[in-house]
Amino acid sequence: MADFLRVPRGYLVLLLLSSCFLLPVMIKLWRTQEEPLPFYPTPSAETAELGHAMSQNLFFTKAATEAEEVRALQELITWPEPKGNPTLASSTSPKNCEYRILQPKVNYFVGEKLEVFLTAMNHQKRPKSYGGDFFRAKLHSPSLKAGVTGLVRDHQNGTYTVSFQLLWAGKVEITIRLIHSSEAVQIMRKARDCRPDKVYFYGHFQRNGMAETTECNLKIPDRSVCQYRDPRSGETWVCVRPSNLTCDSLVYHTAGGYRKVTNSLEDTLLNGELTDQVLPVLVPAVQVLPRTSILDGRNLSACGPSHAVPQPSGFYYEDVWKTLACSHKRFSTPPEASKCLKGKIIHMFGDSTLRQWWEYLLDFIPSVKKIDLHVEYKSGPLIAVDPSNGLILYWRAHGNPLRTTKTMIADLHYMSNDITEIGGGPDVVIVFTIWAHFTTYPVEVYIHRVRNIRKAVIDLLLRSPQTTVIIKTANTGYKSIYGSDWLSLQLDLILRKMFSELPVAIVDAWEMTSCHYLRDDIHPGRVIIQNEVDMFLSFICPH
Repeated sequence: MADFLRVPRGYLVLLLLSSCFLLPVMIKLWRTQEEPLPFYPTPSAETAELGHAMSQNLFFTKAATEAEEVRALQELITWPEPKGNPTLASSTSPKNCEYRILQPKVNYFVGEKLEVFLTAMNHQKRPKSYGGDFFRAKLHSPSLKAGVTGLVRDHQNGTYTVSFQLLWAGKVEITIRLIHSSEAVQIMRKARDCRPDKVYFYGHFQRNGMAETTECNLKIPDRSVCQYRDPRSGETWVCVRPSNLTCDSLVYHTAGGYRKVTNSLEDTLLNGELTDQVLPVLVPAVQVLPRTSILDGRNLSACGPSHAVPQPSGFYYEDVWKTLACSHKRFSTPPEASKCLKGKIIHMFGDSTLRQWWEYLLDFIPSVKKIDLHVEYKSGPLIAVDPSNGLILYWRAHGNPLRTTKTMIADLHYMSNDITEIGGGPDVVIVFTIWAHFTTYPVEVYIHRVRNIRKAVIDLLLRSPQTTVIIKTANTGYKSIYGSDWLSLQLDLILRKMFSELPVAIVDAWEMTSCHYLRDDIHPGRVIIQNEVDMFLSFICPH
Protein backbone atom coordinates (compact mmCIF):
# COMPACT_ATOMS: atom_id res chain seq x y z
CA MET A 1 0.00 0.00 0.00
CA ALA A 2 1.29 3.47 -0.81
CA ASP A 3 2.33 5.73 2.02
CA PHE A 4 0.52 8.99 2.64
CA LEU A 5 2.13 12.37 3.40
CA ARG A 6 0.39 14.45 6.04
CA VAL A 7 -0.62 17.86 4.69
CA PRO A 8 -3.47 20.20 5.61
CA ARG A 9 -6.84 19.24 4.17
CA GLY A 10 -6.86 22.39 2.05
CA TYR A 11 -3.82 21.10 0.18
CA LEU A 12 -5.67 17.98 -0.87
CA VAL A 13 -8.65 19.94 -2.15
CA LEU A 14 -6.45 22.26 -4.20
CA LEU A 15 -4.47 19.37 -5.60
CA LEU A 16 -7.60 17.48 -6.63
CA LEU A 17 -8.95 20.55 -8.35
CA SER A 18 -5.65 21.30 -10.10
CA SER A 19 -5.56 18.44 -12.60
CA CYS A 20 -6.22 14.75 -12.91
CA PHE A 21 -2.59 14.18 -13.88
CA LEU A 22 -1.62 14.72 -10.23
CA LEU A 23 -3.37 11.55 -9.07
CA PRO A 24 -0.23 9.36 -9.24
CA VAL A 25 1.53 11.85 -6.98
CA MET A 26 -1.35 12.35 -4.60
CA ILE A 27 -1.63 8.71 -3.62
CA LYS A 28 1.69 9.26 -1.83
CA LEU A 29 0.21 11.91 0.45
CA TRP A 30 -0.12 11.27 4.15
CA ARG A 31 -3.22 11.55 6.26
CA THR A 32 -4.59 14.99 7.11
CA GLN A 33 -3.66 16.93 10.22
CA GLU A 34 -6.98 16.18 11.88
CA GLU A 35 -6.22 12.47 12.13
CA PRO A 36 -4.51 11.09 15.24
CA LEU A 37 -0.91 10.02 15.27
CA PRO A 38 -0.51 6.36 14.32
CA PHE A 39 0.46 3.53 16.61
CA TYR A 40 4.15 2.75 16.18
CA PRO A 41 5.29 -0.87 16.63
CA THR A 42 7.98 -2.08 19.00
CA PRO A 43 11.30 -0.46 17.99
CA SER A 44 13.57 -2.52 15.78
CA ALA A 45 17.15 -3.33 16.74
CA GLU A 46 18.31 -0.47 14.49
CA THR A 47 15.95 1.94 16.23
CA ALA A 48 16.97 0.73 19.69
CA GLU A 49 20.66 1.17 18.81
CA LEU A 50 19.96 4.69 17.56
CA GLY A 51 18.10 5.56 20.74
CA HIS A 52 20.90 4.22 22.91
CA ALA A 53 23.51 6.20 20.96
CA MET A 54 21.54 9.42 21.29
CA SER A 55 20.99 8.89 24.99
CA GLN A 56 24.75 8.95 25.56
CA ASN A 57 24.83 12.66 24.82
CA LEU A 58 24.28 14.71 28.00
CA PHE A 59 21.89 17.05 26.21
CA PHE A 60 19.52 14.18 25.35
CA THR A 61 19.17 12.92 28.91
CA LYS A 62 16.46 14.05 31.26
CA ALA A 63 19.16 15.21 33.67
CA ALA A 64 20.17 17.97 31.30
CA THR A 65 17.73 20.81 31.84
CA GLU A 66 17.31 23.63 29.40
CA ALA A 67 19.14 25.94 31.81
CA GLU A 68 22.12 23.55 31.92
CA GLU A 69 22.27 23.35 28.16
CA VAL A 70 22.00 27.12 27.81
CA ARG A 71 24.97 27.57 30.15
CA ALA A 72 27.05 25.03 28.23
CA LEU A 73 26.25 26.62 24.89
CA GLN A 74 26.90 30.13 26.16
CA GLU A 75 30.33 28.93 27.23
CA LEU A 76 30.84 27.44 23.76
CA ILE A 77 30.27 30.80 22.06
CA THR A 78 32.16 32.92 24.59
CA TRP A 79 33.90 35.77 22.76
CA PRO A 80 36.70 38.00 24.12
CA GLU A 81 35.56 41.46 25.17
CA PRO A 82 37.50 44.71 24.73
CA LYS A 83 39.01 46.49 27.70
CA GLY A 84 37.39 49.67 28.97
CA ASN A 85 34.89 51.82 27.14
CA PRO A 86 35.16 51.78 23.35
CA THR A 87 36.56 54.76 21.47
CA LEU A 88 37.20 55.24 17.79
CA ALA A 89 40.91 55.85 18.38
CA SER A 90 41.39 52.61 20.33
CA SER A 91 39.28 50.47 18.01
CA THR A 92 40.70 48.26 15.28
CA SER A 93 41.61 49.99 12.04
CA PRO A 94 41.44 47.75 8.95
CA LYS A 95 43.90 50.05 7.15
CA ASN A 96 46.54 49.73 9.88
CA CYS A 97 46.45 45.99 10.60
CA GLU A 98 49.57 44.05 9.68
CA TYR A 99 50.21 40.43 8.76
CA ARG A 100 53.07 38.27 7.52
CA ILE A 101 53.64 34.67 6.51
CA LEU A 102 55.03 32.52 9.30
CA GLN A 103 58.15 30.55 8.44
CA PRO A 104 58.10 31.43 4.71
CA LYS A 105 59.50 28.82 2.33
CA VAL A 106 60.87 28.85 -1.21
CA ASN A 107 58.49 26.10 -2.32
CA TYR A 108 55.02 25.16 -1.17
CA PHE A 109 53.24 21.96 -2.17
CA VAL A 110 49.64 20.75 -2.32
CA GLY A 111 48.75 19.14 1.01
CA GLU A 112 50.84 21.49 3.13
CA LYS A 113 49.73 24.29 5.43
CA LEU A 114 50.43 28.00 5.13
CA GLU A 115 50.15 30.20 8.22
CA VAL A 116 49.89 33.96 8.62
CA PHE A 117 50.52 35.98 11.78
CA LEU A 118 48.20 38.99 12.08
CA THR A 119 48.57 41.97 14.41
CA ALA A 120 45.49 44.11 15.02
CA MET A 121 46.31 47.84 15.06
CA ASN A 122 44.14 50.69 16.27
CA HIS A 123 43.51 54.04 14.57
CA GLN A 124 46.58 55.48 16.27
CA LYS A 125 48.69 52.79 14.55
CA ARG A 126 49.39 51.10 17.87
CA PRO A 127 49.11 47.34 18.40
CA LYS A 128 46.03 46.28 20.33
CA SER A 129 46.54 44.38 23.58
CA TYR A 130 43.29 42.41 23.55
CA GLY A 131 41.43 40.20 21.10
CA GLY A 132 37.82 39.83 20.00
CA ASP A 133 38.09 41.21 16.47
CA PHE A 134 36.05 39.27 13.93
CA PHE A 135 38.30 38.52 10.94
CA ARG A 136 37.46 36.28 8.01
CA ALA A 137 40.15 35.00 5.69
CA LYS A 138 40.37 33.06 2.45
CA LEU A 139 43.05 31.68 0.16
CA HIS A 140 42.03 31.92 -3.47
CA SER A 141 43.09 31.72 -7.10
CA PRO A 142 40.86 34.03 -9.17
CA SER A 143 41.96 32.56 -12.50
CA LEU A 144 40.99 29.07 -11.32
CA LYS A 145 37.82 30.19 -9.55
CA ALA A 146 39.24 28.41 -6.52
CA GLY A 147 38.99 29.36 -2.85
CA VAL A 148 39.16 28.00 0.68
CA THR A 149 38.50 29.57 4.06
CA GLY A 150 41.24 30.17 6.60
CA LEU A 151 40.99 29.20 10.24
CA VAL A 152 41.48 32.27 12.45
CA ARG A 153 42.80 31.68 15.98
CA ASP A 154 42.50 34.55 18.45
CA HIS A 155 45.38 34.68 20.93
CA GLN A 156 43.41 37.29 22.95
CA ASN A 157 46.33 39.71 23.04
CA GLY A 158 45.74 41.59 19.81
CA THR A 159 47.39 38.96 17.61
CA TYR A 160 45.89 36.19 15.49
CA THR A 161 47.14 33.19 13.54
CA VAL A 162 45.41 32.36 10.27
CA SER A 163 45.91 28.84 8.88
CA PHE A 164 45.25 27.80 5.28
CA GLN A 165 45.28 24.33 3.73
CA LEU A 166 46.96 24.23 0.31
CA LEU A 167 44.49 22.19 -1.68
CA TRP A 168 45.29 22.90 -5.33
CA ALA A 169 48.30 23.75 -7.46
CA GLY A 170 48.84 27.23 -8.87
CA LYS A 171 49.26 30.82 -7.76
CA VAL A 172 47.27 31.56 -4.60
CA GLU A 173 46.45 34.87 -2.95
CA ILE A 174 45.57 35.72 0.66
CA THR A 175 42.62 37.97 1.48
CA ILE A 176 41.81 38.92 5.06
CA ARG A 177 38.77 41.00 5.97
CA LEU A 178 37.89 42.75 9.18
CA ILE A 179 34.17 42.07 9.45
CA HIS A 180 33.81 43.81 12.84
CA SER A 181 36.23 45.22 15.36
CA SER A 182 36.05 43.87 18.90
CA GLU A 183 34.46 47.19 19.86
CA ALA A 184 31.73 46.72 17.23
CA VAL A 185 31.16 43.13 18.40
CA GLN A 186 30.62 44.42 21.92
CA ILE A 187 27.95 46.83 20.64
CA MET A 188 26.14 44.08 18.72
CA ARG A 189 26.24 41.70 21.67
CA LYS A 190 24.75 44.33 23.97
CA ALA A 191 22.00 45.18 21.47
CA ARG A 192 21.22 41.49 20.97
CA ASP A 193 20.99 40.73 24.66
CA CYS A 194 19.33 43.94 25.92
CA ARG A 195 17.26 45.32 23.03
CA PRO A 196 15.36 42.49 21.30
CA ASP A 197 12.66 45.07 20.55
CA LYS A 198 14.89 46.72 17.93
CA VAL A 199 13.04 44.65 15.33
CA TYR A 200 9.26 44.55 15.67
CA PHE A 201 6.23 43.17 13.88
CA TYR A 202 2.55 43.94 13.29
CA GLY A 203 -0.52 41.87 13.98
CA HIS A 204 -3.64 42.65 11.96
CA PHE A 205 -6.96 42.07 13.74
CA GLN A 206 -10.20 41.80 11.75
CA ARG A 207 -13.78 41.03 12.70
CA ASN A 208 -17.21 42.08 11.37
CA GLY A 209 -15.85 44.83 9.15
CA MET A 210 -13.62 46.28 11.87
CA ALA A 211 -9.80 46.24 11.67
CA GLU A 212 -6.93 47.18 13.98
CA THR A 213 -3.16 46.81 13.71
CA THR A 214 -0.91 46.54 16.77
CA GLU A 215 2.73 45.78 17.51
CA CYS A 216 3.78 42.15 18.08
CA ASN A 217 6.90 40.34 19.23
CA LEU A 218 8.15 37.52 21.41
CA LYS A 219 7.77 39.82 24.41
CA ILE A 220 6.44 43.37 24.85
CA PRO A 221 7.05 44.55 28.40
CA ASP A 222 4.81 46.98 30.23
CA ARG A 223 1.93 46.71 27.76
CA SER A 224 -1.40 44.96 27.88
CA VAL A 225 -0.97 42.12 25.40
CA CYS A 226 -2.72 39.17 23.83
CA GLN A 227 -0.61 36.07 24.37
CA TYR A 228 -0.68 33.25 21.85
CA ARG A 229 0.83 30.04 23.21
CA ASP A 230 1.27 27.03 21.00
CA PRO A 231 -0.03 24.08 23.06
CA ARG A 232 2.36 21.52 21.61
CA SER A 233 5.70 23.35 21.45
CA GLY A 234 5.06 25.86 24.21
CA GLU A 235 6.26 28.70 21.95
CA THR A 236 4.62 32.05 22.63
CA TRP A 237 3.90 35.18 20.62
CA VAL A 238 2.31 38.39 21.88
CA CYS A 239 0.58 41.37 20.33
CA VAL A 240 -0.49 44.59 21.98
CA ARG A 241 -4.14 44.16 22.85
CA PRO A 242 -6.39 45.94 20.30
CA SER A 243 -8.73 48.63 21.60
CA ASN A 244 -11.97 47.40 20.07
CA LEU A 245 -11.40 43.81 19.01
CA THR A 246 -10.78 40.58 20.87
CA CYS A 247 -7.51 38.67 20.90
CA ASP A 248 -8.98 35.84 18.83
CA SER A 249 -9.56 38.19 15.90
CA LEU A 250 -5.86 38.16 14.90
CA VAL A 251 -5.77 37.22 11.19
CA TYR A 252 -2.55 38.47 9.58
CA HIS A 253 1.11 38.93 10.45
CA THR A 254 3.64 41.30 8.83
CA ALA A 255 7.12 42.61 9.45
CA GLY A 256 7.00 45.94 11.25
CA GLY A 257 10.20 47.94 11.31
CA TYR A 258 13.52 48.68 12.98
CA ARG A 259 14.23 50.81 16.02
CA LYS A 260 17.44 52.77 16.35
CA VAL A 261 19.26 51.51 19.42
CA THR A 262 22.75 52.94 18.90
CA ASN A 263 24.37 56.29 19.67
CA SER A 264 26.64 58.32 17.39
CA LEU A 265 29.89 56.63 18.51
CA GLU A 266 28.36 53.19 18.07
CA ASP A 267 27.14 54.18 14.61
CA THR A 268 30.68 55.21 13.71
CA LEU A 269 32.14 51.92 14.91
CA LEU A 270 29.54 50.02 12.88
CA ASN A 271 29.60 52.10 9.70
CA GLY A 272 30.62 50.84 6.29
CA GLU A 273 34.13 52.31 6.38
CA LEU A 274 35.04 50.07 9.32
CA THR A 275 32.82 47.05 8.58
CA ASP A 276 33.67 44.24 6.16
CA GLN A 277 36.89 45.89 5.01
CA VAL A 278 39.69 44.07 3.19
CA LEU A 279 43.06 44.52 4.86
CA PRO A 280 45.85 45.92 2.65
CA VAL A 281 47.66 43.22 0.66
CA LEU A 282 50.94 42.77 2.52
CA VAL A 283 52.27 39.49 1.14
CA PRO A 284 52.81 38.46 -2.49
CA ALA A 285 51.00 35.60 -4.17
CA VAL A 286 52.39 32.14 -3.40
CA GLN A 287 53.05 29.50 -6.04
CA VAL A 288 51.84 26.05 -4.92
CA LEU A 289 53.44 23.06 -6.65
CA PRO A 290 51.53 19.83 -7.49
CA ARG A 291 53.39 17.20 -5.47
CA THR A 292 50.16 15.51 -4.34
CA SER A 293 46.83 16.55 -5.78
CA ILE A 294 44.01 16.39 -3.25
CA LEU A 295 41.67 17.06 -6.14
CA ASP A 296 42.32 13.58 -7.52
CA GLY A 297 43.77 11.64 -4.64
CA ARG A 298 41.15 11.75 -1.89
CA ASN A 299 39.61 8.37 -0.99
CA LEU A 300 36.49 9.50 0.80
CA SER A 301 33.42 7.48 1.76
CA ALA A 302 30.00 8.23 0.33
CA CYS A 303 28.13 11.17 1.84
CA GLY A 304 25.79 10.30 4.67
CA PRO A 305 24.53 11.41 8.07
CA SER A 306 26.86 11.84 11.02
CA HIS A 307 29.86 12.69 8.87
CA ALA A 308 32.13 14.92 10.92
CA VAL A 309 32.52 18.34 9.32
CA PRO A 310 36.26 19.07 9.02
CA GLN A 311 37.88 22.51 8.96
CA PRO A 312 37.95 23.51 6.23
CA SER A 313 34.93 21.51 5.14
CA GLY A 314 35.78 21.94 1.47
CA PHE A 315 36.97 24.32 -1.20
CA TYR A 316 36.05 25.66 -4.63
CA TYR A 317 37.94 24.64 -7.74
CA GLU A 318 36.76 25.83 -11.16
CA ASP A 319 33.60 27.06 -9.43
CA VAL A 320 32.74 23.58 -8.15
CA TRP A 321 32.61 22.83 -4.42
CA LYS A 322 34.88 19.96 -3.38
CA THR A 323 33.87 18.74 0.05
CA LEU A 324 36.55 17.24 2.28
CA ALA A 325 33.97 15.37 4.36
CA CYS A 326 32.73 12.78 1.88
CA SER A 327 32.68 11.74 -1.77
CA HIS A 328 29.99 13.99 -3.15
CA LYS A 329 28.49 14.13 -6.62
CA ARG A 330 27.91 16.78 -9.24
CA PHE A 331 24.36 16.88 -10.61
CA SER A 332 25.03 18.84 -13.78
CA THR A 333 21.93 17.95 -15.77
CA PRO A 334 18.19 17.85 -15.00
CA PRO A 335 17.95 14.09 -15.70
CA GLU A 336 20.65 13.43 -13.07
CA ALA A 337 18.78 15.44 -10.45
CA SER A 338 15.44 13.88 -11.46
CA LYS A 339 16.84 10.37 -11.12
CA CYS A 340 18.09 11.17 -7.62
CA LEU A 341 14.76 12.65 -6.52
CA LYS A 342 12.53 10.00 -8.11
CA GLY A 343 9.82 8.94 -5.65
CA LYS A 344 11.02 11.32 -2.94
CA ILE A 345 8.96 13.48 -0.63
CA ILE A 346 11.05 16.52 0.26
CA HIS A 347 10.07 18.80 3.16
CA MET A 348 11.97 22.09 3.41
CA PHE A 349 11.50 24.23 6.52
CA GLY A 350 13.18 27.52 7.26
CA ASP A 351 13.75 30.89 5.69
CA SER A 352 14.27 32.45 2.27
CA THR A 353 17.84 31.12 1.99
CA LEU A 354 16.38 27.61 1.89
CA ARG A 355 13.55 28.71 -0.38
CA GLN A 356 16.32 29.42 -2.88
CA TRP A 357 16.92 25.64 -3.05
CA TRP A 358 13.24 25.03 -3.78
CA GLU A 359 13.33 27.71 -6.48
CA TYR A 360 16.52 26.30 -7.98
CA LEU A 361 15.06 22.79 -8.31
CA LEU A 362 11.85 24.19 -9.77
CA ASP A 363 13.85 26.10 -12.38
CA PHE A 364 16.48 23.40 -13.01
CA ILE A 365 14.20 20.39 -13.57
CA PRO A 366 11.66 21.18 -16.34
CA SER A 367 9.25 18.42 -15.29
CA VAL A 368 8.82 19.90 -11.79
CA LYS A 369 5.71 22.10 -11.72
CA LYS A 370 4.55 24.51 -9.04
CA ILE A 371 1.01 24.30 -7.71
CA ASP A 372 -0.48 27.64 -6.72
CA LEU A 373 -1.95 27.33 -3.23
CA HIS A 374 -2.96 31.02 -3.24
CA VAL A 375 -0.89 31.87 -0.20
CA GLU A 376 1.74 34.51 0.49
CA TYR A 377 4.78 33.37 -1.51
CA LYS A 378 7.43 34.64 0.89
CA SER A 379 6.17 32.54 3.78
CA GLY A 380 4.42 29.70 1.98
CA PRO A 381 3.52 26.93 2.13
CA LEU A 382 4.80 26.22 -1.39
CA ILE A 383 4.45 22.92 -3.23
CA ALA A 384 5.81 21.59 -6.50
CA VAL A 385 5.41 18.14 -8.01
CA ASP A 386 6.88 15.99 -10.74
CA PRO A 387 4.12 13.45 -11.54
CA SER A 388 6.30 11.50 -13.98
CA ASN A 389 8.86 10.85 -11.25
CA GLY A 390 6.64 10.77 -8.17
CA LEU A 391 8.40 13.75 -6.60
CA ILE A 392 6.74 16.07 -4.09
CA LEU A 393 8.66 19.17 -3.03
CA TYR A 394 7.49 21.38 -0.16
CA TRP A 395 8.85 24.57 1.34
CA ARG A 396 7.47 26.40 4.34
CA ALA A 397 8.78 29.26 6.46
CA HIS A 398 9.39 28.60 10.13
CA GLY A 399 7.03 30.26 12.57
CA ASN A 400 7.41 33.65 14.22
CA PRO A 401 9.58 35.63 14.56
CA LEU A 402 9.48 36.05 10.79
CA ARG A 403 10.18 39.25 8.88
CA THR A 404 7.86 38.83 5.94
CA THR A 405 5.02 40.38 3.97
CA LYS A 406 1.38 40.11 4.99
CA THR A 407 0.68 36.48 5.83
CA MET A 408 -2.26 34.70 7.38
CA ILE A 409 -1.53 33.59 10.93
CA ALA A 410 -3.04 30.19 10.08
CA ASP A 411 -0.26 29.64 7.52
CA LEU A 412 2.56 30.20 10.03
CA HIS A 413 3.54 26.91 11.67
CA TYR A 414 6.24 26.13 14.18
CA MET A 415 8.76 23.84 12.54
CA SER A 416 8.80 21.31 15.37
CA ASN A 417 5.06 20.77 14.99
CA ASP A 418 5.36 20.14 11.25
CA ILE A 419 8.18 17.64 11.75
CA THR A 420 6.11 15.86 14.40
CA GLU A 421 3.30 15.51 11.86
CA ILE A 422 5.52 13.61 9.39
CA GLY A 423 5.59 9.84 9.54
CA GLY A 424 8.97 9.49 7.85
CA GLY A 425 10.34 6.66 5.76
CA PRO A 426 13.13 5.82 3.29
CA ASP A 427 11.68 8.16 0.64
CA VAL A 428 11.13 11.07 3.03
CA VAL A 429 13.72 13.86 3.30
CA ILE A 430 13.60 16.64 5.88
CA VAL A 431 15.86 19.65 5.32
CA PHE A 432 15.77 22.74 7.48
CA THR A 433 17.60 25.91 8.39
CA ILE A 434 16.93 28.38 11.17
CA TRP A 435 19.01 31.39 12.18
CA ALA A 436 18.47 34.55 10.08
CA HIS A 437 15.33 35.74 11.89
CA PHE A 438 16.77 35.05 15.35
CA THR A 439 19.92 37.18 15.22
CA THR A 440 18.22 40.06 17.04
CA TYR A 441 17.26 38.01 20.11
CA PRO A 442 19.21 36.68 23.10
CA VAL A 443 20.63 33.25 22.33
CA GLU A 444 18.37 31.67 24.96
CA VAL A 445 15.43 32.30 22.62
CA TYR A 446 17.19 30.48 19.80
CA ILE A 447 18.28 27.57 22.00
CA HIS A 448 14.70 27.07 23.22
CA ARG A 449 13.43 26.95 19.63
CA VAL A 450 16.16 24.56 18.49
CA ARG A 451 15.53 22.27 21.48
CA ASN A 452 11.94 21.84 20.30
CA ILE A 453 13.12 21.13 16.75
CA ARG A 454 15.74 18.67 17.97
CA LYS A 455 13.18 16.78 20.05
CA ALA A 456 10.92 16.49 17.00
CA VAL A 457 13.85 15.21 14.90
CA ILE A 458 14.84 12.67 17.55
CA ASP A 459 11.27 11.38 17.75
CA LEU A 460 11.12 11.18 13.96
CA LEU A 461 14.37 9.21 13.72
CA LEU A 462 13.34 6.86 16.52
CA ARG A 463 10.09 5.95 14.82
CA SER A 464 11.58 5.98 11.31
CA PRO A 465 15.40 5.68 11.27
CA GLN A 466 15.52 5.52 7.47
CA THR A 467 14.31 9.10 7.16
CA THR A 468 16.98 11.46 5.81
CA VAL A 469 17.45 14.66 7.83
CA ILE A 470 19.69 17.43 6.47
CA ILE A 471 20.60 20.79 8.00
CA LYS A 472 21.61 23.81 5.96
CA THR A 473 23.85 25.96 8.13
CA ALA A 474 23.81 29.73 8.28
CA ASN A 475 25.45 31.61 5.44
CA THR A 476 27.28 34.91 5.34
CA GLY A 477 25.74 38.16 4.18
CA TYR A 478 24.43 40.22 7.10
CA LYS A 479 26.50 43.28 8.08
CA SER A 480 24.40 45.44 10.43
CA ILE A 481 23.26 45.77 14.03
CA TYR A 482 20.04 43.98 13.02
CA GLY A 483 21.80 41.01 11.48
CA SER A 484 25.56 40.54 11.40
CA ASP A 485 27.79 37.69 10.30
CA TRP A 486 29.07 37.61 13.87
CA LEU A 487 25.54 37.19 15.21
CA SER A 488 24.87 34.52 12.58
CA LEU A 489 28.08 32.69 13.45
CA GLN A 490 27.11 32.51 17.11
CA LEU A 491 23.81 30.83 16.24
CA ASP A 492 25.49 28.56 13.71
CA LEU A 493 27.91 27.25 16.35
CA ILE A 494 24.98 26.57 18.67
CA LEU A 495 22.97 24.71 16.02
CA ARG A 496 25.89 22.50 15.02
CA LYS A 497 26.64 21.62 18.63
CA MET A 498 23.03 20.81 19.46
CA PHE A 499 22.79 18.34 16.57
CA SER A 500 26.36 17.07 16.74
CA GLU A 501 25.42 13.65 18.16
CA LEU A 502 22.47 12.99 15.87
CA PRO A 503 22.57 11.10 12.55
CA VAL A 504 21.88 14.16 10.45
CA ALA A 505 23.76 15.55 7.45
CA ILE A 506 25.23 19.06 7.31
CA VAL A 507 25.46 21.27 4.23
CA ASP A 508 28.09 23.81 5.24
CA ALA A 509 26.65 26.94 3.64
CA TRP A 510 28.83 29.09 5.91
CA GLU A 511 32.07 28.04 4.25
CA MET A 512 30.47 27.77 0.81
CA THR A 513 29.56 31.46 0.97
CA SER A 514 32.63 32.74 2.81
CA CYS A 515 35.31 31.67 0.33
CA HIS A 516 33.57 32.25 -3.02
CA TYR A 517 34.52 35.13 -5.28
CA LEU A 518 30.97 36.52 -5.26
CA ARG A 519 30.39 39.24 -2.70
CA ASP A 520 28.60 38.29 0.49
CA ASP A 521 24.85 38.29 0.07
CA ILE A 522 22.24 36.94 2.44
CA HIS A 523 20.73 35.42 -0.71
CA PRO A 524 23.77 33.92 -2.47
CA GLY A 525 24.16 33.86 -6.23
CA ARG A 526 23.02 30.95 -8.39
CA VAL A 527 26.43 29.28 -8.69
CA ILE A 528 26.64 28.99 -4.90
CA ILE A 529 23.07 27.72 -4.65
CA GLN A 530 23.83 25.11 -7.30
CA ASN A 531 26.77 23.84 -5.26
CA GLU A 532 24.69 23.81 -2.07
CA VAL A 533 21.95 21.81 -3.81
CA ASP A 534 24.51 19.38 -5.23
CA MET A 535 25.68 18.69 -1.67
CA PHE A 536 22.05 18.27 -0.60
CA LEU A 537 21.44 15.76 -3.40
CA SER A 538 24.68 13.93 -2.56
CA PHE A 539 23.26 13.11 0.87
CA ILE A 540 20.03 11.83 -0.69
CA CYS A 541 21.78 9.81 -3.40
CA PRO A 542 25.25 8.97 -2.11
CA HIS A 543 25.85 6.10 -4.55
